[in-house]
Amino acid sequence: MTPEGKVKKQVRATLDYFGAYYFSPATGGYGRSGVPDIIACYKGRFIGIEVKAGDNPPTALQLRELAMIKKRGGIALVINETTLDELHDTLCELSSCT
Repeated sequence: MTPEGKVKKQVRATLDYFGAYYFSPATGGYGRSGVPDIIACYKGRFIGIEVKAGDNPPTALQLRELAMIKKRGGIALVINETTLDELHDTLCELSSCT
C-alpha cells in the first residue's frame, strides 16, 4: 500500500466511525481534474477531502477545487499523516461530541 493509500485508509476509518456517507470519485479522464480524493456528507454538510502523504502539497487544480467548495459553504480539508486529527475534530464539531 502506498503512503497516501495508508492515509486514505485512516480517513475512511474515521468517516466510518462517525457514520458519514462518502465515496472516492474516479475521474479517469471523464471527470473534473482536481476533484478531492474523498467526497463526504455528514450531518448535512458537504466535505471534500484531499489526501496527501508527507509534505506533498496539493496541486493548483486541487487548491482551486477546495477553494470552490469553501466558497459555496462546504468544508474542504487537506489531510496527511500529521493532520488526521483535523478530520476527527471537524466531524466532532458537526456532531457536538466532546
